[in-house]
Amino acid sequence: MFRGKTKKSRSWRRYEAGRVSSDTTVGEKKAKNIRVRGGKEKVRLVADNYAHVIIDKKPVKCEILSVAENSANKDFTRRNIITKGAILKAKTPDGKEIQIKVTSRPGQDGLLNAVSLL
Repeated sequence: MFRGKTKKSRSWRRYEAGRVSSDTTVGEKKAKNIRVRGGKEKVRLVADNYAHVIIDKKPVKCEILSVAENSANKDFTRRNIITKGAILKAKTPDGKEIQIKVTSRPGQDGLLNAVSLL
């Protein structure tokens, strides 16, 4: 009766279902834990004001001002959403404004690491 791909072989499994993205924004630090397969936990960064930036091979904690550019999606720049590869405007502890590029995955790792673009 059924030939080829007309009949579905099976229904979907729970481990195949995805989740809504965290859409990390600039704001007061907020993170949430999510249980993943195997009982482990993943930390989702929802918002953060600071990034750990490597400047001249030294780590510095810089304040994030805004998202300058996000190549993942042009609307992310307007909405100040941070993803890996996003270019941010930040202020160093001595008050200098610099541009930084995000190297961590804030929705997966739960932290915000970056390098300076000098």
